[in-house]
Amino acid sequence: MVTNQIEYHPYLDQMPVIEAARKAGLSITTYYGMADGRVFIDPVLHAIGNRHGKSIAQVVLRWLLQQEGLVALSKTVTAARAAENLTIFDFELSNEEMALIHALAKPDGGRLVSPPGLAPEWDAAV
Repeated sequence: MVTNQIEYHPYLDQMPVIEAARKAGLSITTYYGMADGRVFIDPVLHAIGNRHGKSIAQVVLRWLLQQEGLVALSKTVTAARAAENLTIFDFELSNEEMALIHALAKPDGGRLVSPPGLAPEWDAAV
């Protein structure tokens, strides 16, 4: 199996790329899932976390991994956070919660990592 590594977080709709990868039999490796910290002040993610007794980071990681064929890269600088990241397999997000998180995607793409000349051209087509 081969993977395509892409920026993906609740504010960036990457479904066209994800669906194309699935059709081609590829996995997707996601990076920047915490949207440069923007997720930590999101009321929707906070409410979902409270419902499950989980942190916002755990909710976002679960959202990523609960999607078929996705692998999530997660950055952490502390052992405690790394341990917390591993405790996302004892709960599941409902279809409604998944939809609420997907609905956070911005119409303008919400791309945060976009070096000049390297932004994907397909963003404009979507």
